[in-house]
Amino acid sequence: MSPLPKPGHQLDIGCGGNKQGPDWLGIDKRPLDGVDIVHDLEVFPWPLEDESVIRAIASHVIEHINPANGIFLRFMDEVWRVLKPDGQFAIMLPHGYSPGQMQDPSHINSSNEATWAYFDPLEPKTGGHLYRIYRPKPWELVKMYWEPNANMEILLRKRRDDYSYYE
Repeated sequence: MSPLPKPGHQLDIGCGGNKQGPDWLGIDKRPLDGVDIVHDLEVFPWPLEDESVIRAIASHVIEHINPANGIFLRFMDEVWRVLKPDGQFAIMLPHGYSPGQMQDPSHINSSNEATWAYFDPLEPKTGGHLYRIYRPKPWELVKMYWEPNANMEILLRKRRDDYSYYE
């Protein structure tokens, strides 16, 4: 296992044996080739310093994160914690209505295009209404591509953590 990252790393969350590249730090609960940090993603905090990551990616990981008891919300807050201000988080996962989501028995966390409004206090379509239900750490929904019968791609940016600003 490699040493913990220096500030400014790129983090491949749930990288498995297919880490994005040698410039990326891989975290996964399985000790596979390319995994730099072996850690269960549903156990908090992760062994990473606050604001030590410039960008993160989770490719086909979110659908495996338990949504019960707020674990998925805590997962999102943990990614927010390790990202530098204005850091970006790219997510790829099957759309909640897609055959790809439904076929895998380990897919326990479904999402659709509305899911991501719960993380953006200034999301224009809802006016932040969905965000105010749970008040997770704030993200900006930068881009989203989706097909109900295929995959979703989401790009989030870490917003500042001043809840009064979003009232």
